[in-house]
Amino acid sequence: MKAVYVLNGPNLNLLGTREPATYGSETLADIETRLAATCARMGIALTFRQSNHEGDLVTWIQEAGAAEIPIILNAGAYTHTSIALHDAIRGAKAVCIEVHLSNTHARETFRHHSFISPVARGVILGFGSLSYDLALQALLSGADQPKS
Repeated sequence: MKAVYVLNGPNLNLLGTREPATYGSETLADIETRLAATCARMGIALTFRQSNHEGDLVTWIQEAGAAEIPIILNAGAYTHTSIALHDAIRGAKAVCIEVHLSNTHARETFRHHSFISPVARGVILGFGSLSYDLALQALLSGADQPKS
């Protein structure tokens, strides 16, 4: 793996101040800094982005898929609503690991369904910002490679 995209959906720009009891006190910039350091040590190019707009995420997923770059995706609330993100991952044949800071299955029932999970290589949730590190570790361990 030479590169990785980390894509973040709506409201994740508010990390650190938004519901810290649920999402923790780290900011998205803190997570980016930590992942950038890990990627730099491994010689991996990191593209780290956030948008509150679904279309931006679709475009970036297609971009990563076309370049055969794996994705770590925290789609935020779009996880539970976006067929467009599902279709982008599938259509671009993108390798995607879905992440969530909170355990979505321990929260409101509307958060129990994910449109991303059926097209993701795997799902990591409930470990706060460590979920991102675990997803990166999975990719470093070969999760971006086709299943035999």
